[in-house]
Amino acid sequence: MRAVGFTPLSSGRAFVNPDGPRRTAMASVVSLRGTSVTLPAVVTVLLLLMSVTTVQCSQGDKEPVYRDCVKQCIRANCTGARLNGFLSAQPQYMALTGWTCRDDCRYQCMWTTVGLYQAEGYRVPQFHGKWPFARFLCFEEPASALASLLNGLACLLMLLRYRSTVPRQSPMYHTINAFSLVSLNAWFWSTVFHTRDTYLTEKMDYFCATAVILYSIYLCCVRTLGLKRPGVSSMVGVLLILVFTSHVSYLTFVSFDYGYNMAANATIGMVNLLWWLCWCWQNRRTLPYWWKCGLVVVLLHGLALLELLDFPPLLWVLDAHAVWHLSTIPVHFLFYSFLIDDSLYLLNTEKLGVKVE
Repeated sequence: MRAVGFTPLSSGRAFVNPDGPRRTAMASVVSLRGTSVTLPAVVTVLLLLMSVTTVQCSQGDKEPVYRDCVKQCIRANCTGARLNGFLSAQPQYMALTGWTCRDDCRYQCMWTTVGLYQAEGYRVPQFHGKWPFARFLCFEEPASALASLLNGLACLLMLLRYRSTVPRQSPMYHTINAFSLVSLNAWFWSTVFHTRDTYLTEKMDYFCATAVILYSIYLCCVRTLGLKRPGVSSMVGVLLILVFTSHVSYLTFVSFDYGYNMAANATIGMVNLLWWLCWCWQNRRTLPYWWKCGLVVVLLHGLALLELLDFPPLLWVLDAHAVWHLSTIPVHFLFYSFLIDDSLYLLNTEKLGVKVE
């Protein structure tokens, strides 16, 4: 959408870019938004950490042409009668999702700067830690928002299938239902964040993704230890709540450190990965469906490597992050297939009085 009365700077204005755009710390770690069960493996963490710097802005929004364009646009369009004209012409769905005149100026000036970069033969720059995306309606990152929505729908569909297939008496029934609700909440906020990137939606996306990873560790603990030793899973649950509270408190009240957030999530993700794989290996001869769990955790870590591609969006819509989210959609079906098989197995063994492994 073009701002009412928007008057961008002349495309002939010179801009500073002797070396082309540089990747920033924010850009290198923000791509870990929204996860399903676990986060990238060690190789992913190491490669991403190598790109972390102390820079807090991107090449595009550091350009004088971009900053001057935004200032002139705000001065010309976002005060007095011109602002009233913008508000009256703005579609209702844009207003409801929080798009302001200032945001529209930044969006339009971003494309002015991108045009200058391309005209001079430079690589497309990032702005405020993100690649430039073509806005569709109110969706800031249309492909990632759609992918997050589809992941959430896949979770919901399989949760309904789980509930219709597994009796409530199954030992893992309530734990798996709670895990599903935590996952659905995370995918909801991932969809919201990719629709509209704000201070609140970014924090909710990060925090809810961390909650999924921590709860997946709890799920693993209950399945591997808690059925025979309920006290152990209770203590682990309390510990995980303390970890989550401390993590959120630090990021909220001390410093929202992207590098720390990435390292913390990757660490607990690796704990989850290794724990599940050890259980799968121990039960490979007794549980015919063990491979489903093993394949899921391996796929999730392998698919996360797509984030390392980090290319400018194809057609200004499809980037590596969106491709990653799209690739995880089928994994939900396999994971819930494992959960259904395992829950029915536990129910049958409980009825027969067989020792659960």
